[in-house]
Amino acid sequence: MSESPILTVRHGRVGVISLNRPAQLNALNDALMDALGKALLDLDGDSDIGAIVITGSDKAFAAGADIAVMADWTYMDVFQSGFITRNWETIRQVRKPVIAAVAGYAMGGGCELALACDIVIAAESAQFALPEIKLAMLPGAGGTQRLPRAIGKAKAMDMCLSARMLNAEEADRYGLVSRVVPDAELQTTTMKLAIQISGYSLPALMAIKESVNRAHEASLTEGILFERRALHARFASADAHEGMHAFLDKRKPVFQHR
Repeated sequence: MSESPILTVRHGRVGVISLNRPAQLNALNDALMDALGKALLDLDGDSDIGAIVITGSDKAFAAGADIAVMADWTYMDVFQSGFITRNWETIRQVRKPVIAAVAGYAMGGGCELALACDIVIAAESAQFALPEIKLAMLPGAGGTQRLPRAIGKAKAMDMCLSARMLNAEEADRYGLVSRVVPDAELQTTTMKLAIQISGYSLPALMAIKESVNRAHEASLTEGILFERRALHARFASADAHEGMHAFLDKRKPVFQHR
C-alpha cells in the first residue's frame, strides 16, 4: 500500500497538514491535492480547531505540479476534468486561518499554494519561483492573480516572465511572506503563532479573514462597508462581550467561540 500523500495531526486547537511525497519533493499531483482538500475541509468543519498549518519537508514545501503526470494531457483532458478548479481551489472554501510553513523549494504550484494561505512563515532556506514559462506554460493555480496582489505588478511580471527565483530575504522584502525565521525555528515559530491565533475567538478570526480577503476583491467603498457590517456583527457575539469585560476586569478572557 502506498504511503498517504499527506499526514494530519492535531495539537490542541491547531490542525497540522504535512505534505508527504518526499521522494518527489512534494510535487503536487491529483492524489495529494484531493487529500489536502479533504483534510482542509475536515479541519475547517471541526469546532475544536481554530487554525490550520500546512507544511512540507526541510528540502521542499512543494516543488510544483507533477509534470510527469501532465506531459501528455490534452485541452479536453484538463477542461472536462476541471483541472485545478476541481481540487486545488478547495483552500478558498476554508474560513479558518491557514498558515504555510515553508522551507526549501516552493516552486510553481508550491508557490501558488503558499500564496493561497493567509500567513506564510518562511525558513531562511526557502526559495520561491513561478518557473512555468520554462515549459511554455503559465502559472494557473492563482499565481498570476495572487502574486501581483502580494508584491505588485512589476515584480510579479519579473517573476512570471523570467522565472526569477526569490530567496527568503527577498520574498520578505517584497511582501510575499509574513516573516522569515532560521530553519531550526520554523516549526516552533509556526506552531507558537498557530496556537496564539487559535486561542482567539473563532468567529472573530473568521470575520477578519473574510474582511481582509474582501480588500482584494472589492472597491474601497464596498470593502469599508463589508468591514463595518462585520464589526457591527461582533456586538451579537458572546465572545466580544466577554473580551471587552475581561479587558475591563483586567483578566484573561474565556472564549466560547460563539
